[in-house]
Amino acid sequence: MDDIAVLIPCYNEAQTIRKVVTDWKKELPEAVIYVYDNNSTDNTAVIAEEAGAIVRHEYMQGKGNVIRRMFREIDAKAYIMVDGDDTYPAEYGRKMVNCVLQKNADMVVGDRLSSTYFKENKRPFHNFGNSIVRASINFLFHTEIKDIMTGYRAFSFQFAKSFPVLSRGFEIETEMSIHAVDKNMQVENVVIEYRDRPVGSESKLNTYSDGMKVLKTIMRLFRTYKPSAYFGTIAAVLALLSVIFVIPVFSVYLKTALVPNFPTLIVCGFTMLAAILSLFTGLQLQNSVQKNRQDFEMQLIRLDHVRKDLEADYEK
Repeated sequence: MDDIAVLIPCYNEAQTIRKVVTDWKKELPEAVIYVYDNNSTDNTAVIAEEAGAIVRHEYMQGKGNVIRRMFREIDAKAYIMVDGDDTYPAEYGRKMVNCVLQKNADMVVGDRLSSTYFKENKRPFHNFGNSIVRASINFLFHTEIKDIMTGYRAFSFQFAKSFPVLSRGFEIETEMSIHAVDKNMQVENVVIEYRDRPVGSESKLNTYSDGMKVLKTIMRLFRTYKPSAYFGTIAAVLALLSVIFVIPVFSVYLKTALVPNFPTLIVCGFTMLAAILSLFTGLQLQNSVQKNRQDFEMQLIRLDHVRKDLEADYEK
């Protein structure tokens, strides 16, 4: 079991990976640095190994797939996840790790948006997208995470081993944030400096397609983690539409004792039934979510015993 594991998912980062590994070896000399190469077509893996990192491979494409492999294979008291593009300075790593080891934080978020991100990042749609995602999640899940999509994070052993990775690509950071909030894990924010990629290094993030994936992920996780709110909102909209369109029908009926618009009345009736079904669907699913949270708490207790056993074996 490592004391600190630095996890660097990489795809075609030959230009910057040597500096990233070297910086982390300098800032956290006691850490073990893992570079997971995700089918790079350049010399990323070779350069990382020459720089002193342990290089492993994930052959299923996508950042989410890489992180799933990392969390499964590596045991550590604290984890640092950072991109291989040299946009995140290593000097903040010690502070983030200490939040895990000394303050018992489950996830530490490297907050770019409160410092230099909007000035350094030259892609305006990325800036707009980050702001939209942050505002959406903080509103829907009643939290105050400062940077939802940052790739610079620290994790506890319990988080890494209990986080169910479902996303395959860049929406993985959004999934991490929502999971931590929903499971009442301790989240800390550390403001970090951000620097844009060096000239010649290209982002693998597609502003539009990956942005749509992130928004779909938010809605999927909102439905999964807060079904009563999700289906309750649908029920409220359907009920409101039903009432709005049925009022003229009842108005005519009260004046003439006739119902000239039977199709409208029938559609409004079925719409109200759909609203009631949606409401009770949300309530029923909320019971399942509550049971899942109880099971998760028991899983954390078991993981704590596993961690203690691994630490005891490590000390021997």
